[in-house]
Amino acid sequence: MPSSRRQFLAVSSVGSAAWLAGAGAAAAAPKGARKPAPGASPPYDDQAAQALARSPVVSDEDLARRAVEAAVAAGATYADARLVLLRREHVQVRDDRSQPVRLHERYGLGVRALAEGGWGFAATQVLSARAVTEAAQRAVATARHSGTLRQDLGQPPVELVAAPAVQGQWVTPHEIDPFDVAPVDKAQLLLELTAAARRVPGVAYADASLQAVAEDKLLVTSDGARIHQILLRVAPELTATAVDRRRGGFASRSHEAPAMLAGWEYVRDLGLLAQAEGIGEDAVRKLHAASVEPGPTTVVLAPSNLWLTIHESIGHPTELDRVMGLEADFAGTSFLRPDDAGTRKIGSEKVHLVADRTQPGGLATVGWDDEGVAAQRWDLVREGVLVGWQTTRDQAAWVGETASRGCLYGEGHDGVPFQRMPNISLQPGPEGYTTEDLINATEDGIYITGRGSGSIDQQRRNFQFSGQMCWEIKRGRLRRPLRDVAYQGQTTDFWGSCDMIGGKGTYRLGGTYHDGKGQPVQSNAVSHGCPPARFSATIVNTEGADR
Repeated sequence: MPSSRRQFLAVSSVGSAAWLAGAGAAAAAPKGARKPAPGASPPYDDQAAQALARSPVVSDEDLARRAVEAAVAAGATYADARLVLLRREHVQVRDDRSQPVRLHERYGLGVRALAEGGWGFAATQVLSARAVTEAAQRAVATARHSGTLRQDLGQPPVELVAAPAVQGQWVTPHEIDPFDVAPVDKAQLLLELTAAARRVPGVAYADASLQAVAEDKLLVTSDGARIHQILLRVAPELTATAVDRRRGGFASRSHEAPAMLAGWEYVRDLGLLAQAEGIGEDAVRKLHAASVEPGPTTVVLAPSNLWLTIHESIGHPTELDRVMGLEADFAGTSFLRPDDAGTRKIGSEKVHLVADRTQPGGLATVGWDDEGVAAQRWDLVREGVLVGWQTTRDQAAWVGETASRGCLYGEGHDGVPFQRMPNISLQPGPEGYTTEDLINATEDGIYITGRGSGSIDQQRRNFQFSGQMCWEIKRGRLRRPLRDVAYQGQTTDFWGSCDMIGGKGTYRLGGTYHDGKGQPVQSNAVSHGCPPARFSATIVNTEGADR
């Protein structure tokens, strides 16, 4: 049997097999997002109804309406109010010890107002008629000052493209609310994971954690929209660290199961315990791996690695506020320009990337965005050519569009809503290639799995990324593990070099809970799906950096 297949099966079973099984349904997106994703379990309707019935935000709906009315009375031409209950739970263990459970909850109302051509925003955690009225009045006063400043700077007034006034509700399809599972039960699972990883000779430490996030929010607008949504997200983590005490070296390996928009059943069905020992074995294998030789080469990137490259080199540069130079302070602007859509080639003809807020399991999947625009799917890059942008109602007209792409989000009630990234994914190739096909077709290169470190410049042109596990490819076979591996590239050259992409059966989701943007910084959860793909890149040796 060729070593490529035997070794490939070994490395793909370590930490990633459960992830592959759990995310397999994510390749197809529903036509709309106001119903459960295809294949959702029968309990969805009951669970959604129960979640909506016990939601505390509905009891304060009159206050949201009062805030909108107060803003209009104060002179706003448009206003919206969001009641948001944001809950976070973090359960963590190290080796055989549980760490303190971290619980965070905040609830309040944020009101946004458009007046005299400018935006204003104010928030309050005091939910009384007087407090929300005063918040609305502050928002309008700020909007007026903003409008005056825009005039002084020679900027046009803010204008909103039309959007239907929707009455609706949407709940993450789920069987078990993750907050209904006791922290002690979560900690017990984590302790079992770390114990299994630490049974591997050479593993000195193991850390595991579970994060759960629930967003319960009600939006009311002066246009007549009323939207109630409950979003549930879960994120398991397991890392094993191997130590060579004689030589003083160490290496860490994390599993590759992504965070997901889902209930507790996602974690339950991942089979993490069956993978924990393999994570430890990988850490030891990584510790004793050969150091990489730097230089130009071919890289085959697994979905568990490629998603972050998509996020940084395609996701952020296509945020329209960055393109316009209006978002620069946190992580820079973009190498793209507003007139690039339809003409700018940024990848090979095989590259097709879509934005999709309807993708099952996607961390940025919703029913509607935070100004009531329905979730949708659209092309960003088609046959290597840039064709679309991420937009909101006040941005769409900048590029001649008459409708928003539904990308507005504010973290919690007190986060100013602004443009945030949707799920963005590389589409599978029509040839139906497997990961093994990509490896077998590569004479000399490196196969990289898992998320490592990453950096990119302020215009998203030049980048460097590493991975969790790296394998040398020789004559179409996985030869040996490598360490100290990072790949560098220039965005358009890198995507232009893409010459093989896996088929539908290889497509998987990855993503992050913590995509930072803005000042004060806000976090947005977002997923990126992709098959494995092959590129040209420059390998650098990172010896001395954390492994």
